[in-house]
Amino acid sequence: MSEGIDISDRPSVLDELPGDLMIWVLIISELLVFGAGLLAFLGVRAMDPVGFAEDQDNLNRVAGAVNTIVLVASGYCAARAVNSANHMRAWLGGAMALGAVFLVVKWMEYAEKARHGIGLESSDFFTFYYLLTGFHAMHVAAGLVIFALLMRWNSHRNLEAGAAFWHMVDLVWVLLFPIIYLVR
Repeated sequence: MSEGIDISDRPSVLDELPGDLMIWVLIISELLVFGAGLLAFLGVRAMDPVGFAEDQDNLNRVAGAVNTIVLVASGYCAARAVNSANHMRAWLGGAMALGAVFLVVKWMEYAEKARHGIGLESSDFFTFYYLLTGFHAMHVAAGLVIFALLMRWNSHRNLEAGAAFWHMVDLVWVLLFPIIYLVR
């Protein structure tokens, strides 16, 4: 008999992921959905670059930049919550507060557009703008619910999963902001 290597005791790559496998299935599926939306946005923009540029001038780039800073800071707080047993609730509360600030700023942007008569059906650009940023805002709201639940059920594995979801939300915004607000 040959001496083989018993790999049954070795941890798999999946065992090394923070959280559990299902959160990563969710994260990857959500990234694919947002990626498809962004590709569609870019494809339609390629057919009407002038119209998209004109509509893009109606966006509040300062609000978008503020929201980028807010979400990155919130992601920092979420990461600190995972790694801080003594101050986990404070860091999680900070992440939640910043997530709420993001939603308030986004609501103010939407209200500004409504005052100017700009809605979902105003143009192809604004259809994509509202669908992509609105879908993202729903993910921010879901993240706040997850964080609220983590305040109660805060096992390290749950914290890792919640933070991983939140970092996906951050990543999506870091892609949405330049593509929708800045790139011509």
